[in-house]
Amino acid sequence: MEDTIYLLIKVKIRTGFKNIHDAIEELQTNTVYFIGSTPNVEVTDTEIMELKTKK
Repeated sequence: MEDTIYLLIKVKIRTGFKNIHDAIEELQTNTVYFIGSTPNVEVTDTEIMELKTKK
């Protein structure tokens, strides 16, 4: 069976940015992550879904 699931990640931050959307944008473009397969689940693709921030 092939399907799509959504995993939520909670991230606590401290930033010098005046606008939180700037911090979110920086994290979205610079985050490195790894979600690997298990013996019973093959991960075929992953992506960070970008939050559409106000600019």
